[in-house]
Amino acid sequence: MAKNNSQLKGEVFLLTNSDQSFTRNQIDLLIAIRENGSISKAAKQAGISYKTAWDRIDAMNNMSDKPLVIRSTGGAKGGGTSLTDFGLQIIEGFQAVQEEHQAFVERLGSRLHSLTDVANFVRSNSVQTSARNQFRGEITHIELGAVNAEIEIRISDTQTLTAIVTNDSIQRLSLKSGNSIIALIKASWVLLTKEIEVKTSARNRLIGHIEKIDKGAVNSDITVDLGDGKSISAVITNNSVAELALNKGDVVCAFFKASSVILMAD
Repeated sequence: MAKNNSQLKGEVFLLTNSDQSFTRNQIDLLIAIRENGSISKAAKQAGISYKTAWDRIDAMNNMSDKPLVIRSTGGAKGGGTSLTDFGLQIIEGFQAVQEEHQAFVERLGSRLHSLTDVANFVRSNSVQTSARNQFRGEITHIELGAVNAEIEIRISDTQTLTAIVTNDSIQRLSLKSGNSIIALIKASWVLLTKEIEVKTSARNRLIGHIEKIDKGAVNSDITVDLGDGKSISAVITNNSVAELALNKGDVVCAFFKASSVILMAD
């Protein structure tokens, strides 16, 4: 079995009721001050300028009931910068939070079926397209023809789509059974009927119930619940809604041609 090199990562920052945040960068600076006793050396270790370091320190001290960092002058070592007891407690507290957070991330990662699935989900949800209907599914069968190919796509445990694309598209997108794919269907290409057993040349027939009807000046946007957490939108005229006597809750068949399905390689 191939090793999954995906890693789940997370960052910690603390947010107060006034929306002031306390981040890893601030902690790193405090740790550097603790280790060096010098603001210039601490700034260098933290990878920031001397001015930025002091700006952060001033901000932390200003937003705290008690100072975290103090400057000392004179003495045998000629002065320097050090943390107060409260500053040391802040470091210990933040590190404890970070350890708990990391343990949580690791536990969550071990419970995920596949981190790749999560990454694919995030990526597929960032697709920008005018098509209202977007389904991520798995190619279950490809039937090659002389010019075109018929592709069957499983989008849920009970629903499948059929798409027809050119053989050139099959090669260009490197499509094969088992591949993840995104299917796009414009809402204006989806037709509705209450005749569930209607005979039509359209290869795709999805049965569900009307979940919502948003009526506009000319057209209505109808959402059909297909079950399994899936839904499809159809845009039809208000006259068609009236003629078909469509109402929320009605069981309908949403149908569209296989050539109306646009595929995007995932």
